Amino acid sequence: MIWHLVAAIFAGLGAAGIGLLLRLISGKRLPRWIVPACAGLGMLSYQIHYEYSWLSHKQGQLPATAQVVSTEEGEAFWRPWTYFFPMTTAFSVVDRSSMVPREADDQQLVEFILYRFEKDYVDRLTHQAFLMNCTSQEKLPLIGEERQPRFSALRSVDSDTPLYQAVCRDR
Repeated sequence: MIWHLVAAIFAGLGAAGIGLLLRLISGKRLPRWIVPACAGLGMLSYQIHYEYSWLSHKQGQLPATAQVVSTEEGEAFWRPWTYFFPMTTAFSVVDRSSMVPREADDQQLVEFILYRFEKDYVDRLTHQAFLMNCTSQEKLPLIGEERQPRFSALRSVDSDTPLYQAVCRDR
């Protein structure tokens, strides 16, 4: 987070330099407030760029076997541009290399971990183990170190969802 603050400051200094250069080129006909206005616009531009490139930056850090299965977009009143162009605030990933396929009673089962990344002032990562029944299109969470199934949380999954496609493809 400190590096984003440093980058925003340098973006502001660079934009202020451009404003100062424009003021000098115009023979000081431009008003003096153009320099701090350019600095503010530079810092704001950097922040907007960072917010909208967060997803692609995080995806670049993931292994090649990771697949994004869902994204969440949101708005914030202190970011009025997000009402017109919502930004990604969270996404979920399945790592195909950590899947464990099984078969029980002619049912195709896959144990996998669903990772959830949330954009906040400090990025948050949570993970949860799941068991997907590819035959009956159901998933349920696995709880604890022993990964015991919690049957009360059994949910059905449509076959056209990205999660089902990522977990049950080739099964």
